[in-house]
Amino acid sequence: MILPTPQEIAPVSTALNRTLDQLNRMLLGRESLHRLVLAGILARGHILLEGLPGLGKTALVKAVSDIMQLSFKRVQFTPDLMPGDILGSHILQTTADGSRDLVFQPGPVFCNLLLADEINRASPKTQSAMLETMQERSVTLLGTTRKLPSPFFVLASQNPIELEGTYPLPEAQLDRFLFRLNVGGLSAETLTGILTGRRHGDIPAPDWTLSQAELEACLAMVDRVVLPPAVARWIARLVAASHPAAAEAPDRIARYVRYGASPRAAIALAEAARGLALLAGRPSVGFEDVRQLVEPVLNHRLILNYQARLDQVSTSALATELADSITVTELDLPPDMEVSHAP
Repeated sequence: MILPTPQEIAPVSTALNRTLDQLNRMLLGRESLHRLVLAGILARGHILLEGLPGLGKTALVKAVSDIMQLSFKRVQFTPDLMPGDILGSHILQTTADGSRDLVFQPGPVFCNLLLADEINRASPKTQSAMLETMQERSVTLLGTTRKLPSPFFVLASQNPIELEGTYPLPEAQLDRFLFRLNVGGLSAETLTGILTGRRHGDIPAPDWTLSQAELEACLAMVDRVVLPPAVARWIARLVAASHPAAAEAPDRIARYVRYGASPRAAIALAEAARGLALLAGRPSVGFEDVRQLVEPVLNHRLILNYQARLDQVSTSALATELADSITVTELDLPPDMEVSHAP
């Protein structure tokens, strides 16, 4: 395997860190969250933001679109929202020669960055309309498949405590989100900075933006970041051990988990870890990159049993315990599998 050279990585890593600096300047007190969001975008993944109202979830998505110059659409999910309101529909129109034809009118999903606000308020029928867009990045209506713009990301939000009038996302749709990120409260120091420096809570505009060519270069470079076989093996062991019947499954996984993570979780860990490595200016993925991502990748993919609910055990706690229990010992690379720099 051939590593990208430091000269190739340096300008890409610099652009990504300038993007991160802009996010941190526009939205205070969210440095770790911003890093994960950026890693998710580099992995071309969709992200579920979970938190109480007023914590800046919508502002974060809008800031990402402004800095990266992505076409942005927002859909407020409600119980009466229909699939056609998202995907688009065919309208009967009269042409110049007097004939009448069905003309497709694209929905808001035809953009680079779609904010699905309060996604769990829509009915299951409307939620299912998102499955093809998230997995295939296309829309099929009346037998015709139309590709969505590239790149395409869904950043969705949901309120974790408001249950009345909501429809929990099915496991199949949750599995299509790369991360589920918890957007928590802010510290007193951060709130003081907002009150003294942000009249009416207004968010400043970015003073630097990432061009389309730079974004394409970043996405191309992340594909070149090497995943060493030892790290790939650890990812595989982590995901395999998330199943209660696995030989390496920790005791609490065997006790509390009904179904473990899917192969999509292993792919998510690998791709997002490449993004973190590139942000750090490194040409290959390390174990620590994966370690940082185990909780956000697995916390919505572990299906707990009834005993876990009785004992008030969370998926986040189990994911963290899983990463701590699966060791990385005896994973040295064989000599013939070592990576090297390009000549």
